[in-house]
Amino acid sequence: MSSTIIQLLLIGLAAGIAGGMFGIGGGAIMLPAMVLLLGMDQKVATGTSIFAQIFPIGILAAMVYYRNGNLNIKYAIFIAIGLVVGNLFGALFANQPYISSELMKKFYGVFLLAIGCRYLFFK
Repeated sequence: MSSTIIQLLLIGLAAGIAGGMFGIGGGAIMLPAMVLLLGMDQKVATGTSIFAQIFPIGILAAMVYYRNGNLNIKYAIFIAIGLVVGNLFGALFANQPYISSELMKKFYGVFLLAIGCRYLFFK
């Protein structure tokens, strides 16, 4: 098995663990790993991450949360509707010719920094 395949499997494993623990969908792990470790272009990493998440990757984790009384199905359905529409608009925006991969990296970095600061410094 090639080292790239092993790295991809480890990225998926780490993203799955983070997704199951924090509900982040794995993108916060997969994108930086593919860009920084594998040298992928930001847009290619984003598309790859989205494709990897198309299949019901969260179904087993959702079952665990449901069995433990930690899942609001009604809210999840409304969020899923927003996700479908939001992903479409996000993909259309990100793939405009005037949006470079470098600009996408900056947007993503600001997003992660803002979330991190919110968790670290505010109640």
